[in-house]
Amino acid sequence: MLLNAAGRKLLADLCGVEEDVLARALPSWGGGDARLRAEDDDPVGLWRTGGAVAGPVAFGCQLCAARRTGTAFRAMRYALRWDRVCVRHGRWLLDADADQPLEYLDLRGLPEVVAAQRRWASVARRAVRAGAEPERVFALARAVVARWWEQAYGWERETIWPRRLHLVAGGDAGGDLERWRIVGRDAVVFPEVVTVADALLDPAMADLVWVDSGAGRPRALPADGMFCRRLGERLGRGWLGPLAAADHGGPLLAWMGSVIRLRRGAGGPPGYDNDPWWLRREHLAVTMAGQLRVLGKEKRAPGSGTMWRAVVPAEQRMLITSTLDSVQEQLLQLRGAHSGPTADVARRLLRGLGHSAALIENAWKRTALAAVNGGVPLQEVAQWADMSAETLRQMLAADGQEAGG
Repeated sequence: MLLNAAGRKLLADLCGVEEDVLARALPSWGGGDARLRAEDDDPVGLWRTGGAVAGPVAFGCQLCAARRTGTAFRAMRYALRWDRVCVRHGRWLLDADADQPLEYLDLRGLPEVVAAQRRWASVARRAVRAGAEPERVFALARAVVARWWEQAYGWERETIWPRRLHLVAGGDAGGDLERWRIVGRDAVVFPEVVTVADALLDPAMADLVWVDSGAGRPRALPADGMFCRRLGERLGRGWLGPLAAADHGGPLLAWMGSVIRLRRGAGGPPGYDNDPWWLRREHLAVTMAGQLRVLGKEKRAPGSGTMWRAVVPAEQRMLITSTLDSVQEQLLQLRGAHSGPTADVARRLLRGLGHSAALIENAWKRTALAAVNGGVPLQEVAQWADMSAETLRQMLAADGQEAGG
């Protein structure tokens, strides 16, 4: 319940409790000031979902609760995602709405996760000085890193996250790896989220984006650009830069695009397209509860997306996605190619469609190869592609690919 000033005074009088005490006890105590008219002398209140006002609901630390009350019980509290570490007891406090039995993850072997929560305080202050809302900066950084987390299944050079994941799983996540990847994600990637947030707030990093874009001479962002390379170095992963740069449909490239448009003065009126901290809905990191629901459905229906991520390397999945993005961009450009002499229009359309067809063929060949190498019988893949198994085998072989049987 959100209350105006008169409503808060009335509640305090009815409870016989001072307003400053209620302010410490009720997270929504001052949340109505911006939503209710200040000139109202009568008590006014609004019903709102608690999580929308005070943040997601997490478990509280039972040891801290027992220390304060002398009683052992399950505690829950509103806790933003950068405030999930119980520093005293070395625990990561999990979401309380995910319908799973764990309340916390043990961080005693991961001091870098505890240290990241301390570092976030300075990053948040830096965001405020830069005129950005810390919540939005954190959400964008979390979306960037969560996307990498999904791609990292096939990153052979990634050794930090697997080590952390096995530690929070009690030593070995192997027997139930998919579930532990969901439950442990936010804790495992938290140091990188803070580092990315700090990097995105750094004016020197924005300068690198501007240089990579060609500055006054616009060009396509290179795969070996200085910004992504420097970002990988700040994360302790010098090899990450080209992978990050190749993720054309992700939140990091969207942030870079906004920075470039602002520098060029080409962003138009204030809005999402020139707001670096605006996060598209499709880029939001999926919650633990949502992922666990999907995992439950996948276990009841084998052969779904989890297996694809498990057997297809991230680089190959990114190439398929990048090719399809290029097809979409090419077809959108053709929509405006319908003016001019008949011969010119026909030439532009046929050349554009030919290029799109080649990209589509490349995408389906990569997809077919990934399916075959992932264990799907060649005969089934050929049936889905509407051709004979021998024809598909010959086409993949002609491209220098090897398809198993």
